[in-house]
Amino acid sequence: MLSRVADSLFWMSRYIERTDGIMRMLKIHYASSQDDTHDFAWRPVLKIFSFLDEAEMARLEGNSREVLRFMVVDRENPNSVLNMVTKSRENARAVQDHITKEVWQCLNEFYHIVRDEKLERALKYEDPITVLDSLIRQGMLYYGTTEITMARGEGMCFMNIGKYLERAIQSADILQVNFSDLHLEADKMTDPSYWKYFLMSISGYELYLKNYRSGFETKNILDQIIFNINFPRSIHYSIQQMHRYFERLKNERNLDQFEKIHFQIGKLRSAVQFSNVDMTLNEGLPNYLGRIHNDLYSIGNALNKQYFAYT
Repeated sequence: MLSRVADSLFWMSRYIERTDGIMRMLKIHYASSQDDTHDFAWRPVLKIFSFLDEAEMARLEGNSREVLRFMVVDRENPNSVLNMVTKSRENARAVQDHITKEVWQCLNEFYHIVRDEKLERALKYEDPITVLDSLIRQGMLYYGTTEITMARGEGMCFMNIGKYLERAIQSADILQVNFSDLHLEADKMTDPSYWKYFLMSISGYELYLKNYRSGFETKNILDQIIFNINFPRSIHYSIQQMHRYFERLKNERNLDQFEKIHFQIGKLRSAVQFSNVDMTLNEGLPNYLGRIHNDLYSIGNALNKQYFAYT
C-alpha cells in the first residue's frame, strides 16, 4: 500500500474518532449544565478539545450555546466537528479506490449535514441534546458501515490503528484534565452526580454500575478507564487493539520499520497491562498519564516517519 493511501486512511478514521468524542462530551456536559447550573463549567471540555488560551476560555465558558456553536460549527476552530468531518472527507476522497462506496457515501452525507446552515440555527434555538444525538448517530453509521463493508486488509488495519490511537489519547487527556481539576475542588470527589456525568461522557456509566457495586470511588473509576479490558474506551483496551492491528502489517518488505514501532507499542502495552491503580497512584496520576500520553504521541510520530513518509 502506498504511504499516502495509508496516511489518508489513518487520518480519515482518526478525525471521525475525535469527532465522536467531542460530540459525546458536549451532549453530556450540556445535560449536566441543566442539572447543576451553579458548579457546572465547560472548561474541561475546552481544555481537552480546543487550543484556546486561558483568557479565551474564560470569555467563552459561561455561555453554553456559544460553546456548542464554537465546538460544532465554528470554521475558525480547527477542532470543531465541522472541520474534523471536512478533513475526514477530504482524506476519504483522496483514497476512494481503497474504501467502499458505502463508506464514502456515509462520510459525504455527514459532511453535508454539518455544513448545512440549519445546524447552527438548531444549536442556537432548539434542544441541543436532540441535535447532538442526530450527529452522534451519523458517526455511529460510519462505524457500522466500515465494520460491515470494508475488506480486512491493510487499509482496515491503518483505519483501526488511527481510531484506537486517538481513543487512547482522548481517554488519557480526559482523566488528566478532570482529575487535576478535582484537586482544586475536593467537594466533587464525593458528588455522585459529578461521577455519573463524567462516566456518561465517555460511555462508561452502565458498565461501571455492572462491575463496581460499592458506588462511585476514585480508584474504581481509574481502574475502569485505564485498565478494564472489557471497556472499549479504556486505555488498556485501545492499546491492545492498536497492537493487534499493527501486528497484521508485518511483512518481509518493511521488517525494520515494523520492528521499531512494534517494540514501542508492545512496551506501552506491557507497561499498562502489568500495572494497577495502586501503582499508578504511587507514581502520581499526572506523571503516569503524562508518560502514557507522550508514548502515544511518540507512536504516532513514528508511524508518520516510518509509514507515511513524513520528515
